[in-house]
Amino acid sequence: MSNILSNGVLTVEIAEPGAYNGTRFDWTGFITQVTLEEGKHTFCVPESLVPGHGSNGVGLCNEFGISRAIGYDEAAAGEWFPKPGVGLLQKLDEEAYDFSRTYPLTPFKISVENSEQEITYTILPEECRGYSMLLTKRISLEGVRLNIDYRLENKGTKPLHTEEYIHNFIGINGRLTGEGYELRLPGTAVVEAPESSFTAELLHTSGDRLGWNTEPGRPFYCRLAGWEHSDAVFFWELIHHPSRVGIRESGNFRPERMALWGERHVISPEVFADISILPRHSKGWRRSYQFFTI
Repeated sequence: MSNILSNGVLTVEIAEPGAYNGTRFDWTGFITQVTLEEGKHTFCVPESLVPGHGSNGVGLCNEFGISRAIGYDEAAAGEWFPKPGVGLLQKLDEEAYDFSRTYPLTPFKISVENSEQEITYTILPEECRGYSMLLTKRISLEGVRLNIDYRLENKGTKPLHTEEYIHNFIGINGRLTGEGYELRLPGTAVVEAPESSFTAELLHTSGDRLGWNTEPGRPFYCRLAGWEHSDAVFFWELIHHPSRVGIRESGNFRPERMALWGERHVISPEVFADISILPRHSKGWRRSYQFFTI
């Protein structure tokens, strides 16, 4: 089962909370497909095309705390720590937190309110060693825009320090990664800290644009730099020129960092939001996606 949002311009498919039941991605607002009705263009693909491989990510799915898990470092083995949008996870041993590892889980309670063009998730707080939080996520349609509004309220006695990003698993019309794609960034596009010589040789940049020299035969990853001093209002824009279709993400926050991951069938620009919230305080932020034809 899934929830469908539609305004005649966009159709958005969102999995029911619990359809994805892992301990990595937020269970709410797990967007599995977006269709631009004019031309029936699609944008979302799974992380892996091989059943059972990968972390079961699909489409636009967000994660909190990939590198700063709330309360993990101070917890003893066997104790629990909270992961926003997921639940209370149990620390298994003294190894560092690993986002790809599966931890014992007690899911948070979630309430849902929805209409034809909007859906709101409320993830109820549960106290855990001084940590407690109320997370609200609203997904709404506005013409060719899909907006995601977050509000995280610190209900506990300890400050919250973490980050949030969306792992954008994108393949426009299912087209494979390669020369037909172009990624535009605010400012000058710079490939920084590529994970291997393969990634460094795969990508090329010119001005504010990044491209692929060939179809990749394996995963690639790098940080994206050069955008830090730009006053541009959008974070990134991915265009598939043969389809004459694109997607643009913008937001109302300054990114903490940006990265790029992908492989043969998927491209994932990632924009990280820093989250630091004192007790009895809250933080709100928005991500907006625009889907368009050229």
